[in-house]
Amino acid sequence: MSVEIIKSNLQENGLAFLNFLDNWMAELPTISFEEVLKGGSPDKVALFSVDLVNGFCYEGKLASPRVAAVVEPARQIFEKAYAHGVSHFMLVEDCHTPEAGEFGEFPPHCLAGTSEAETVASLANLPYVGSFTILPKNSLSAALEPGLEVWLQARPQLDTYLLVGDCTDLCVYQLAIYLKLRANRQGQRQRVIVPANAVATYDLKLDGVGNHPGDFFQVTFLYHLALNGIEVVRTLE
Repeated sequence: MSVEIIKSNLQENGLAFLNFLDNWMAELPTISFEEVLKGGSPDKVALFSVDLVNGFCYEGKLASPRVAAVVEPARQIFEKAYAHGVSHFMLVEDCHTPEAGEFGEFPPHCLAGTSEAETVASLANLPYVGSFTILPKNSLSAALEPGLEVWLQARPQLDTYLLVGDCTDLCVYQLAIYLKLRANRQGQRQRVIVPANAVATYDLKLDGVGNHPGDFFQVTFLYHLALNGIEVVRTLE
């Protein structure tokens, strides 16, 4: 297909699809923890925080105010989950070696042993932090770290996964898709829930060109998660 045909198709259909996405986002439901539990045991629910570390929120070359803005909504979801009896918490966090392969695509960030790789204080200071499992990762995908599967296999009763953090189109997306596809592969009906107000991605412009427009990638990847059977909601109450 030629570039001209692609350009023509985008001009014809692009605006209509963007309008569709805007309406889709506006109609996202808000769900409660009571609905999540559905009268079942909170022992079947796990809450994942993805990359809510200083290096993406407050300091370093990849820190983003858009990401920092979801720290408080994420903290509130942790508090609500704990109040409803949830006790399975995993913090998936970038913790890179100096020779990390992704430094070919992104500037060096979240090096092991630096403050950038530390959990944001809003989560690290929660009184039940002792119940958190921290999974360091050296790539975009938590699924490539053996510790994730070990943790999941040790909790076979889990059937609902809640995800907060960043980035919506990168590490959050990779983990959400993995959890959903893992359940599908095992023939299990498990829920993966992503609250839109507690996930974010960065915005980047080079020479005035939006090579990573945050709003576009936020909505597009949330929609793609929904297309793959992941429950995208406005927030969790």
